[in-house]
Amino acid sequence: MKHFLQIFVAIGVASVCACNSGGGRRQKADASGVFEATEVVVSAQASGLIMQLDIEEGTLLMAGQQIGYIDTIPLYLKKLQLSASLKAVESRKTDIPKQIAAINAQISTQQHELQRFEHLLLANAANQKQVDDIRASINVLEKQLAAQTDLLQNSNKSITQELLALEMQIAQIDDQIVKSIITCPINGTVLVKYAECAELGLPGRALFKVADMEHLYLRAYLTSAQLSQIKLGQKVTVWADFGEKEGKSYEGRLSWISSRSEFTPKNIQTRNERDNLVYAVKIAVPNDGYLKIGMYGEVRF
Repeated sequence: MKHFLQIFVAIGVASVCACNSGGGRRQKADASGVFEATEVVVSAQASGLIMQLDIEEGTLLMAGQQIGYIDTIPLYLKKLQLSASLKAVESRKTDIPKQIAAINAQISTQQHELQRFEHLLLANAANQKQVDDIRASINVLEKQLAAQTDLLQNSNKSITQELLALEMQIAQIDDQIVKSIITCPINGTVLVKYAECAELGLPGRALFKVADMEHLYLRAYLTSAQLSQIKLGQKVTVWADFGEKEGKSYEGRLSWISSRSEFTPKNIQTRNERDNLVYAVKIAVPNDGYLKIGMYGEVRF
């Protein structure tokens, strides 16, 4: 009888130990919340038909990965038109040295004549009026040269401004063509697909939603009394509730603490009464594939 009693006690102790093991969780939680992820809604940045959108819900994407594009033919044709206009305007630009070459030649000739007549004047082979006439002629030619040079420079400046305006328009077209290519901004998983091929894409229209599932965080709520027990960067234990008595513990890091208090959301429980003011916190948790968005979790500091 004594032998049977010892066996019964041993079985009872083993059962109690098994009930208290629970994957390291069965301590009272300091706070609870739900797991969330960084979600990005990718929208169209150009107008036109969606020609390609190679994604489905659940597709894994890499940051910068090209997954589709919006029709760019109208933009390409517009660019060709602007490029032709650019060449036409550029052809109107004046080569100033060539345009003033004739006047420069006349001035040079008159200057040689002036030197020759000045020597003749010294030898009494010419009169002062002839020298003065040549100097007056050079003065007129120099004024004509200055006026023509100024006119041609102003004309070229105006053409340069036209060229800059056209180049800016071409740059805008290039930017719109680049924005017509649909890419994923982050590493993540497609949660929702909002558009299909052959539908009209408009700037701001949502195309799909992607979330970073590798790095989740638990959003929990703490009372003001609990804030004195924590600090940013602190490592904490997070318990993910898989339903029934199943679950798993993770090592998390306190990454954010709200600077404003709020009333506890109705779907969140804390140790104090529901109407007390609480502070939201985020606890970063690396995902091993078992954590899902919206799953409940608990945290102990």
